[in-house]
Amino acid sequence: MPRPRKHRSCQAFNGDRVFKPRSIPMTDLQRVRLDLDELEAMRLCDIEHCDQAEAGRRMGISRGTIHRLVKSGRAKVLRSILNSHALIIESEELENRYESMHPHPR
Repeated sequence: MPRPRKHRSCQAFNGDRVFKPRSIPMTDLQRVRLDLDELEAMRLCDIEHCDQAEAGRRMGISRGTIHRLVKSGRAKVLRSILNSHALIIESEELENRYESMHPHPR
């Protein structure tokens, strides 16, 4: 059984949550999900120029976890741009809230 996931402190994000190529309907696009914690790790390291240890301290997680989040987040952003996919910024909290309001039929 895996360890429980540690809480990750992320700055509130009120920007657009969907980025897509223009002139292509959303229904025709493959979607790439960028988690809010990946976005926050990239923001801290790339925009605020924190080293991974400082970013980890600010998010309440380890330096190694920051490294994995930054690496996976950058790959998702590049894959979306290079392959003309839609990039959807989500958080587990938002997804869980949506799932509780719109449960899948069984």
